[in-house]
Amino acid sequence: MTTLSQTKEIFRRADAVCFDVDSTVIREEGIDELAKFCGVGDAVTEMTHKAMGGSVTFKTALTERLSIIRCSREQVNKLITDHPPQLTAGIKELVDTLHQRNVKVFLVSGGFRCIVEHVSTQLNIPLHHVYANRLKFYFNGEFAGFDETQPTSESNGKGKVISMLKEKHGFKNVVMIGDGATDLEACPPANAFIGFGGNVVRQQVKERSLWYVTSFRELLKELEKI
Repeated sequence: MTTLSQTKEIFRRADAVCFDVDSTVIREEGIDELAKFCGVGDAVTEMTHKAMGGSVTFKTALTERLSIIRCSREQVNKLITDHPPQLTAGIKELVDTLHQRNVKVFLVSGGFRCIVEHVSTQLNIPLHHVYANRLKFYFNGEFAGFDETQPTSESNGKGKVISMLKEKHGFKNVVMIGDGATDLEACPPANAFIGFGGNVVRQQVKERSLWYVTSFRELLKELEKI
């Protein structure tokens, strides 16, 4: 059984760190922002709570929410322009510090690639280190669903991504950091999980996390011990 001190040691020795994006790296839930922008906010927020609490499968929740939103390509582009995602305090410094230490940083999100790529650019994370869901549009820009072949569209999808990264790159110590049930489920195969409650506290995740932080500065402090 891993202890808190072992979790901290794995983080200090990590060769790769995977971050969830919505409510972790950014302050909001991208799908909820998109729903609000398309005028169906309340219905979709309720479903997001269910998905994050783990009471329905992730793919079911994603399908149901998108069938309500039915956003066009134009609406998605306008959302990113008018309401760009807001980075959580301290994330830029943390990612910069990890990069300086030659730790590989990945964004592994159940959110949408078009939004997550915008975030990765702000954090100098290469686009090939982004794993997220792809929205599909018809040639006229109307909503056509999402790419169901992406591992991040499934329950346990984040774990599948981490297994693949370990196999591909030979990482020995991979840490997953996030606020939700899908992040917690990714450990194992992640070697350690750090629960993040800086934007929203999900009780189930807090109770089951060996190390639970509410600020990225706590993680920066840990790296300073090296």
